[in-house]
Amino acid sequence: MNLSLLAAFIPTAFFVSITPGMCMTLALTMGMTIGVRRTFWMMAGELVGVAIVALSAALGVAAVMLEYPAVFAVFKYVGGAYLAYLGIQMWRSRGRMALSLDATAGMAAGKPAKAAALASQGFVTAIANPKGWAFMVSLLPPFIHVDQPIMPQLSLLVTILLITELGCLILYATGGKSLRHFLEKSGNVRILNRIAGTLMIGVGIWLASS
Repeated sequence: MNLSLLAAFIPTAFFVSITPGMCMTLALTMGMTIGVRRTFWMMAGELVGVAIVALSAALGVAAVMLEYPAVFAVFKYVGGAYLAYLGIQMWRSRGRMALSLDATAGMAAGKPAKAAALASQGFVTAIANPKGWAFMVSLLPPFIHVDQPIMPQLSLLVTILLITELGCLILYATGGKSLRHFLEKSGNVRILNRIAGTLMIGVGIWLASS
């Protein structure tokens, strides 16, 4: 792949992953309640879900682009515009993504969840996240050259995405109370949102104009 594409993709994927969301909140909560080691089961399920979403979204769009090459130009502008829109939304979030652990506060109570249940929870969280689908549909295909073999490119992008996602999940799971207190302050969440938003706006403009 073009190194300039990877140079744009890697930091964007990282800051989008590190921004608090459904999966990261789940990792943080589980890390605090059942321990990091058992949380790895949830991470495994979540990564399988992310991989399925990424491959399904990218292959579906890529198939359309291969069948109708003219669609690529339109999709490039639409995808770039949508990434810029997401970036603007992150800038305007004003810390609304601050974490709330109430929904999973009872996780430590009762019998310990089995490994299969933890993996299923991570998988369902990833698959059922509509923002994850929208992000994959808009981000991955513009980084793929349709005049070159698609699977090697897609495999590399998804591998980078999964490694980044795993690193962020581990960071949240091991962060414990310190990370929770940091993220519960809307000003800190706003900083993360604006870094990710700026990158997404920049990548969106770059993709549309390249």
